[in-house]
Amino acid sequence: MTVNHPSEPSLSAVEQQVEEIWRYVLRMPQDQEDATFFELQGQSVSAIRIASRIEDELGIRIDAGSLFENPSMKEFIWSVTEQVKSSAQAGGER
Repeated sequence: MTVNHPSEPSLSAVEQQVEEIWRYVLRMPQDQEDATFFELQGQSVSAIRIASRIEDELGIRIDAGSLFENPSMKEFIWSVTEQVKSSAQAGGER
């Protein structure tokens, strides 16, 4: 039986929150669902804002550089959730 601690968000909640942060910071128009970080005019300051908000709101430390390595929203969300899974498997430390 798996027990989620109240302070640990579920993966679907993480995915949803990361998507909301991405859309807000990059001001993503509804008609550009597949636009990459670069196509949305993302820059270093945008990457730092996204990473900072993820850490502040979800308690997940993300390297802002991962946005440059995973420039699509789906790739970036996947990388964040993979990091969460790895942290959980390593004993839940973030």
